[in-house]
Amino acid sequence: MSSLIRGSTAAMKLWQLQQSRFTSSIAHTVNVQHRIEDSRSRALLGGGQKRIDAQHNRGKLTARERISLLLDPGTFKEYDMFMEHTCTEFGMEKEKYSGDSVVTGHGQIAGRTVFVFSQDFTVFGGSLSSVHAKKVVKIMNQAMLVGAPVIGLNDSGGARIQEGVESLAGYADIFQANVMASGVIPQISLIMGPCAGGAVS
Repeated sequence: MSSLIRGSTAAMKLWQLQQSRFTSSIAHTVNVQHRIEDSRSRALLGGGQKRIDAQHNRGKLTARERISLLLDPGTFKEYDMFMEHTCTEFGMEKEKYSGDSVVTGHGQIAGRTVFVFSQDFTVFGGSLSSVHAKKVVKIMNQAMLVGAPVIGLNDSGGARIQEGVESLAGYADIFQANVMASGVIPQISLIMGPCAGGAVS
């Protein structure tokens, strides 16, 4: 009888332990979900509401608004929303924005798949960093892989001077992708801002 009691007590303790772990796991999952949603909300604001308002006051749309108008409703799938620049010079480590000055992804126009990148002037004037370049090149490579057009909505102040040659190397990577895509897929550029230097790529 005592062994039966001991067995049921051990089973009860095991059940309580599993229940505690399960409850803890749910709480952790909910916490992670909240953090992801907070990060997503910040990413959707780009450089912040003040800079969005400044963009509107110039009579210009934001990067996301342009994508929303260009693509069929509800078809845009964003890539690399949470990527940030890696520069630590000139106090840049204190200024980080999710997406780092370019919104990339794919969607549809009249039911046909297209890949798109839209430079975000609200984040460092849409300037090109090494991360920005990686995101653009990734989109171009994906477009070539599936044989779909790539559309660039360009609104940029040019190279991000704080990154020096790393930014310029990013242009080289984009230009190489331009050459590789030439004659393979349509490449369409819309010039929607200053687009200094290589920013017209």
